[in-house]
Amino acid sequence: MQIDPMENRCVSRRGWIESLGQGFGGLVLGTMLDRDMGGSSVLGGPSTGTGLGVAGSLNTLHHPAKAKRVVQLFMAGAASHLDLFDFKEELVKRHGQESDFGEPVEAFQNGLGPWLKPVWDFKRYGQSGRLLSEPVSELGKVADELAFVHNVVGKTGVHSQATLLHATGFQLPGFPGMGAWVSYGLGSMNDNLPTFVVFPDHRGLASNGTKNWDSAFLPAQHSGTVIYPGSENPIADLRPHKSGTYITGKSEAAGQSLLAELNARHAQDRLGDLRLESRIRSYELAARMQMAAPESLDFSQEPEHILKLYGLDQIPATFDKEINPQEETVHFSRKCLAARRMLERGVRFIQIWSGNDNGFPRRNWDSHEDIQRDHGPLSTGMAKGAAALIQDLKQRGMLEDTLILWTTEFGRMPSSQGGRGRDHNPYCFTNWLCGGGIRGGVSYGPSDAFGYKPLDRENPTQVYDIHATILHLLGIDHTKLTVRHNGIDRRLTDVHGHVLTELLA
Repeated sequence: MQIDPMENRCVSRRGWIESLGQGFGGLVLGTMLDRDMGGSSVLGGPSTGTGLGVAGSLNTLHHPAKAKRVVQLFMAGAASHLDLFDFKEELVKRHGQESDFGEPVEAFQNGLGPWLKPVWDFKRYGQSGRLLSEPVSELGKVADELAFVHNVVGKTGVHSQATLLHATGFQLPGFPGMGAWVSYGLGSMNDNLPTFVVFPDHRGLASNGTKNWDSAFLPAQHSGTVIYPGSENPIADLRPHKSGTYITGKSEAAGQSLLAELNARHAQDRLGDLRLESRIRSYELAARMQMAAPESLDFSQEPEHILKLYGLDQIPATFDKEINPQEETVHFSRKCLAARRMLERGVRFIQIWSGNDNGFPRRNWDSHEDIQRDHGPLSTGMAKGAAALIQDLKQRGMLEDTLILWTTEFGRMPSSQGGRGRDHNPYCFTNWLCGGGIRGGVSYGPSDAFGYKPLDRENPTQVYDIHATILHLLGIDHTKLTVRHNGIDRRLTDVHGHVLTELLA
């Protein structure tokens, strides 16, 4: 008698795994079984025994790592280095005078008006005497942890292209995000949570949307998982829709079990199909996340002093219609506290965004009209959350192996636009880093007297250098983490990049 294989659903867990042979499902489920039996890998994640599963594509690190995790703070719209971190006395002296750059300047709009001094006062903080402006003064509490790079240069003044360069290492879409590269190379430290998590601005996505964290030609499971902390539904489609009252825990578990079996049977005849393999892995992760993800986003277990540290101890029921510092603090700090909780639980790369691309009224850092109006609330909220995250990680002993990068797509001009705003400046801007192997309390690569271009124009810092330094601190040689795609060995740093050894502790 011929038996319908769909009727024989009572398969033991081990038998199911063995029935998959050498297929992808066998690797994934074998990893889960190996984890249950106490397996581990040299990269700090579960071992598959193949070097190609959850533990990532690298069997061993290229050199000893200083960091295990990365947090990228991205200010969408282009934050003004001149008004936050890179004080210029010359602009104070020449405020209101006709600007003269000594060379032809291609402005993005019409932002070549008179010189504009910083719109806020600067003060010194920490033993390093770090100069910070008023709205980012909260960072003064951690000033000696920060390493500033003031001579970063871009390639374009176009938001979408410049954002992609920082997010993916390329100006065109179709390349993996930095978090996807880290996920691909190092793999997961927790089977129940994504390796790469993205917290967008609560108002919407920045330029390029999901292309900033897509896996592109890497396996799809390395894409960033989007989460909105504090919202009614932080992770889309993780739970059944509220209208699905007929769905029970038992029926959902049965459905997932059947789906897993169907996927496994389907995969047997399609070994090596990366799209199918990634889909199977995504389904499995989604099922495991139903328990782990809500717990990681639950702030109710946080003590009062931690909520106060992040400015989350007293949250008003509603906010004014106008953008304000308290609202920005709440939204940005929520993401920072959620980041700390997920880092504790093994998430390896977290991207936190401030600012969206939804036009007017402006709710991003693209301050063409009014620096003080736009940057003020955004800067205050960012500084409170970022400083709290750094302090929180340090008191838990996690800062020493967690690397934090603050970045934006480009800077803003030292000349004024419309009297109160500043135009795009791709020729020079600021990044800062701290934690995981970074020497705090230092500045590297000064800009010129106006903050217009690097002081040493022959030796600027490229975005590729920032990426190479981050990979280096994770134990990865940026020239060796490559994937063959369309006949080219692709990597995060393209054919560029060198490690900024001056920043290393």
